[in-house]
Amino acid sequence: MSDYEFAGELWAWKARAQTWAFVTLPEDIADEVEERQSGLRRGFGAVKVRVTVGSTTWDTSMFPSQDQGSYILPVKAAVRKAEGLTFSRSARFAITLIDP
Repeated sequence: MSDYEFAGELWAWKARAQTWAFVTLPEDIADEVEERQSGLRRGFGAVKVRVTVGSTTWDTSMFPSQDQGSYILPVKAAVRKAEGLTFSRSARFAITLIDP
C-alpha cells in the first residue's frame, strides 16, 4: 500500500553531458512528507522512498528542491523505458516512505 499517489510530469535537468529525469511532488504531499520527517535528516535532506509507476517498482531517494518549492523524485532511464515515459507527459506515481 502506498502512502501517497499523484500525477506528475517528468522534467529534465541537465548536468555536464548527462540528462536526469525528475518529477515534482505536489505541494500538499511534500508538506506532509516534511512533517513526517521531523528530526530524521539525511544528507541533502533526502527521504528514502519506494516508488511505483505502472508495473515498475524501485527504491530511491527524493530530495527537497528550493527551485521547485517541493521534493523532487528522480526517475531512472530504465523505468522511463519500461513504462514508456517521456518528458512533459503526465504519469501516475505511488510512493511509500521507507523508514530509516
